[in-house]
Amino acid sequence: MTYEPPRKIILIKEQRQAFQESKTHQDIVSYIETLNNAVVGAKLTDDCPASKGVAAVLEMLDKVEQMAKETPPVDNAASRFGNPAFRTFYDKVSEKSAEWHNALPNLPTESIPEVSVYFNESWGNRTRIDYGSGMELNFLCWLICLERLGVFEAADHKALVLKVFWRYIQIMRVLQSTYWLEPAGSHGVWGLDDYHFLPFLFGSAQLRGHKYIRPKAIHDPEIVEEYSQHYMYFACIAFINSIKTASLRWHSPMLDDISAVKTWDKVNSGMIKMYLAEVLGKLPVIQHFLFGSILKYEGPEPPKSNDIVDDAHRGHAHAHADLGGAGQREVGWGDCCGIPVPSIFAAARETQQHDGGLKLSGPGIRPVPFD
Repeated sequence: MTYEPPRKIILIKEQRQAFQESKTHQDIVSYIETLNNAVVGAKLTDDCPASKGVAAVLEMLDKVEQMAKETPPVDNAASRFGNPAFRTFYDKVSEKSAEWHNALPNLPTESIPEVSVYFNESWGNRTRIDYGSGMELNFLCWLICLERLGVFEAADHKALVLKVFWRYIQIMRVLQSTYWLEPAGSHGVWGLDDYHFLPFLFGSAQLRGHKYIRPKAIHDPEIVEEYSQHYMYFACIAFINSIKTASLRWHSPMLDDISAVKTWDKVNSGMIKMYLAEVLGKLPVIQHFLFGSILKYEGPEPPKSNDIVDDAHRGHAHAHADLGGAGQREVGWGDCCGIPVPSIFAAARETQQHDGGLKLSGPGIRPVPFD
């Protein structure tokens, strides 16, 4: 097999449509559903079988976290935006990435230049110092590639969610709080909190069929605290509550709406529908998707001009050209008209410094019927 470095291809709606009808799209959705079904009724604290590949990947993730600890933020007190030290961290990870991949069992050496790109891009965008559901998708694609190449076994699926994916989320919280990563796009419009989507999807699968806990329980602080150790969903709610001081219905209206759904089964099936529509179906996210020889692109070639975006992009119809020059930022990951969005951690600090503080607005995702 000939491997090739992944690259961005999708620029226009016709290409997005081709992607949605492709085998790669089908494979991604199928993998999400497989992982989803593997953790129904499972707790984060459960023992689960894991192969040598899972153990090796967990060691790799430990090294990423250690690298972050060894790369403290620089003095950037005057800014509420991302800390430049993130770029140093990103470069360190990229430099070590090939070496770390070499230690993974059964991984063909010649595949590393391709596979490692998904891993490197999982931690955030080096230029904009931001993070969103597109980067989270890169981590999922990395897992797909590793499984296809023999690093994981079918029996690993439960461990891949409860151990590997959850470890990734924990490290991302460290990076978000350390480097004040900005939400990729206005208030994380393609996530359920400012950054993530998948932990809510997998977290609702964990709670499917639970005898006692209902979706509305996210409003009970004691239940959230008690069950945040066992379920991703409640851990994510606890995180939001620790950062944002207002009511959940003010800053996270989508999560508040979902809490009215009667059963976790409906929440979980609705999450999958929403992910298809709001992440895999959104051009500002998918235009950054990376295609290579493992996750292939099948569709029309992109036009010569690269300044075309979805004319439904957040409700207005104008093209976005890349910005350049001093003081300007590259447009991408949903940034609208080049307007950066401050880190929620910066806002939290300001809230602590001023009584009354800020009322933080939350995700602006259009509701997807949970039926």
